[in-house]
Amino acid sequence: MSSRTVVIGVDSSTQSTKAAVIDAVTGEQLAVGRAPHVVTGEGGARESDPEVWWRALGDAVAAGLKESGLPARSVTGIAVAGQQHGLVVLDRSGRPLRPALLWNDTRSAPQAAALTAALGGPDAWTGRTGSVPVASITASKWQWLRENDPEAAKGAVGVRLPHDFLTERLAGVAATDPGDASGTGWYATATGAYDPVLLDLLGLDPALLPEVAPTGAARIGSLTEAAAEALGLPAGIAVAAGTGDNMSAAVGLGLGGAGLLDHPVLSLGTSGVVFAASRTRSTAPELSGFAAADGTYLPLACTLNCTLAVDKVASLLGLHREDTAPGGEAVLLPYLDGERTPDLPTASGLLTGLRHDTTPQQLLGAAYEGAAVTVLRALDTLLRACGLDPDAPEVAARPLRLIGGGAQGRGWVETVRRLSGRPVVIPAGGELVALGAAALAASAAGGGDPVALATSWGAGETGSQLDAQERDLETWQRVTSVLDRASEPLLGSR
Repeated sequence: MSSRTVVIGVDSSTQSTKAAVIDAVTGEQLAVGRAPHVVTGEGGARESDPEVWWRALGDAVAAGLKESGLPARSVTGIAVAGQQHGLVVLDRSGRPLRPALLWNDTRSAPQAAALTAALGGPDAWTGRTGSVPVASITASKWQWLRENDPEAAKGAVGVRLPHDFLTERLAGVAATDPGDASGTGWYATATGAYDPVLLDLLGLDPALLPEVAPTGAARIGSLTEAAAEALGLPAGIAVAAGTGDNMSAAVGLGLGGAGLLDHPVLSLGTSGVVFAASRTRSTAPELSGFAAADGTYLPLACTLNCTLAVDKVASLLGLHREDTAPGGEAVLLPYLDGERTPDLPTASGLLTGLRHDTTPQQLLGAAYEGAAVTVLRALDTLLRACGLDPDAPEVAARPLRLIGGGAQGRGWVETVRRLSGRPVVIPAGGELVALGAAALAASAAGGGDPVALATSWGAGETGSQLDAQERDLETWQRVTSVLDRASEPLLGSR
């Protein structure tokens, strides 16, 4: 065991940090250390202290190494994949000036709308960045900060994303990658650089931003003495640029230029996310036209309300999350935190179609259906952005990869199968974000393409494959009819 060469892939998510100890040659997951985060805020506010992420990183690395039984000297590289879009502002000593605004903080919805109009509308934004500003995008949060906490905005000498903050702590270098940078709203996927027109619109000095490495696997530096002491790792090991969590999951699944292209993935977590690696740059206003970590693109759609919202409905009904039945005539749009796709940041939940014979289990099933239809509609838009017809037989037969916590639950898997009519693949690997980060770390340490490396490790190997079943078009049409007809007084203004 002690002769193994390993790398550490870090998944710094909204709720926790996971540090996976991965064999750099075989890709075998030897251990995973975990440590929790703290999220605060009421109403639309969602914030975290970035110092908590740093402490959690140290705790997770220590736990992972202890579980693996390997000495620290076995580690040759580390990379961080982080929750996207969060806004971290730093002082001259590299300390956060205030808690970070997280991706699911919806207070900046008015700023997002104003920015969209200021540049000339959605097409002007997608032509440059691939994405239209919504409350989650970092640019909207920066504008909110300028208006609501001007002292912090004026005092900032560094503006970072969550993964940028942690990577800088590791290597002492301010660096990011095209994938995570493409979620800021000031990086142009059309040119592969920060956009001076957008920076001027935002009043954002480019000197405050990190350099953009060529890929998430680029070695941007080495672990500093201070970071090595804090983490219990050898100083001087490779530090990769890292990337956003969705981009890292794509690498972990073997999606990219050296792997699978235009193969859709549905992530069922706190949010519902659909994405695919593609050589086509998306300009669809309904999508986030991100860059990928390996030089391709990663068109993506994110719905805010997924497993957490359905679990809340189960709790209100006094049911276990698996104690569910198809929703009957009831339609429940579980937009408990506003919504991102469709862009309804002030929305609340909507329930209609109740009857005397509606059961609690059917109400829970309706919550599943409302969340699933929302994200599956986004999937159709994604496929079109990749140049595919979602209804074409050869496209409909392409397996839908399900990942995230919901992919382990019968209720979610069966609802997606029933409403999509697609075959479903559930990959065997459980920590795909951390695995993708490990591939970035291994490439930074030893060279090579991270997607090719992850593929050689068996990334995204099938744990189970489920055949397509006849699509439940009756339920699909019932839910989409309510969603399409619901007006602003019911779902909130955009």
